[in-house]
Amino acid sequence: MNDLETRAAVARPGALRRAAPALLGYAAVRALGLVVLAGWSEARGKSAYTLLTARWDSLWYTRVAELGYGYEVRLPNGDVHSNLAFFPLLPWLERLAAAVSPLSYADGGFVVSLLASLAAAWGIFAVADHVYGRRAGVCAVLLWAVLPVGIVQSMAYSESLFTALAAWALYAVLTGRWVTAGVLAGLAGLTRPVGLAVVAAVWTAGVVAFLRERGGPASDGTFVRERGGSASGGTSFVGGGSALPGAGAREGGRAGTPTAGPRTGASGGAPDGPGAPGVRLRRVAGMLLAPLGAAGYVLWVGHRTGDGPLGYLDVQAGWRNGFDGGYAFARFVAARFTSFPSALAGVALLAGVGLVVWLYVLCVRQRQPLPLLVYAGVVTALALCASSYFGSKPRLLMPAFPLLLPLALLLARTRTHRLVRVVGAVAAASAVYGAFWLNGSGPP
Repeated sequence: MNDLETRAAVARPGALRRAAPALLGYAAVRALGLVVLAGWSEARGKSAYTLLTARWDSLWYTRVAELGYGYEVRLPNGDVHSNLAFFPLLPWLERLAAAVSPLSYADGGFVVSLLASLAAAWGIFAVADHVYGRRAGVCAVLLWAVLPVGIVQSMAYSESLFTALAAWALYAVLTGRWVTAGVLAGLAGLTRPVGLAVVAAVWTAGVVAFLRERGGPASDGTFVRERGGSASGGTSFVGGGSALPGAGAREGGRAGTPTAGPRTGASGGAPDGPGAPGVRLRRVAGMLLAPLGAAGYVLWVGHRTGDGPLGYLDVQAGWRNGFDGGYAFARFVAARFTSFPSALAGVALLAGVGLVVWLYVLCVRQRQPLPLLVYAGVVTALALCASSYFGSKPRLLMPAFPLLLPLALLLARTRTHRLVRVVGAVAAASAVYGAFWLNGSGPP
């Protein structure tokens, strides 16, 4: 069995039907957000469509799609905002949409984001379903949809596209589809700088798979040779928690109620074992493909600017973006406590950071598969420890969907009518906040 054959398993008959509740719920939440945004914007004399497609970063992406790279803005303080800071995959897709249809570049970005958000929702469901079962998968998608900054998923931004590529790359890793994982990781690296998180997940999974074949720590801390495999004969990265039946029901429990631990991966009866030469070759190929997108663009920027391999860092510095270990963000939070009104914002910021850290600790304690932990950890670290515009941090954290899995497990144990009420209330609040946000300061 080769990787092209196993790739078809993602779209096997019944896969869309299995994901349908998650996708329908996601579409309903996003439709609610757009309706509320349209009404709010109309009341303020603004165009909701303009807010979604022709403001902030959307303008930079469409300008790249239309005119290519080389545009920059010099600010009075000496900062240089260059469009080389924006990775090329979304502008390429906008240009393609405009070339094959009557859509404008902005229209193309909106359509790409809508389709990518559905693909991201499906990918998040696939990952959560694979690890914890169908009901947890549905809950994970709904939680991602009702994030306070969820309206960005419908904007002509790259977050939805990146999350879709990242989620399906992680699913490919979890199921041993190494070449697919490498290709998707490479495309994610052409979408956003945080594509490094997907590359790190693929490489970590690949290294651990090789170590397991040679003999390494098992779940108790000692490495062993892996005896099973995924449907492709590769390594299945699922923690050593209690196994769930295929329908996602506990033994003697209510259907769709997951256990706390991840499901174990089934071998699938593949002809190649995990240590077979063909599997190892596909794993190496996937690992080599994974960094090509990000590395290729960064090196191209360095060549174009004449600053060598570090040229992209200079471009980001012009936007005052960088990685300082969280020092600038800590100073920003501390400055909120200089007066009483702003101190409330400081408390909210600390609570938000604490929530993110707490969720990641829960992910570790619940023994999520290692690729998910690596991916979520890198996305979180890059978001919280960057010196970029601080208002962007909730948006930058949005692709870290594995952080939602502990909450998804909690919701999955609730009765359906209660789940609907909770999600409905949070979705309404998210829609109102999204409309208020975009009609106010909005995402940078």
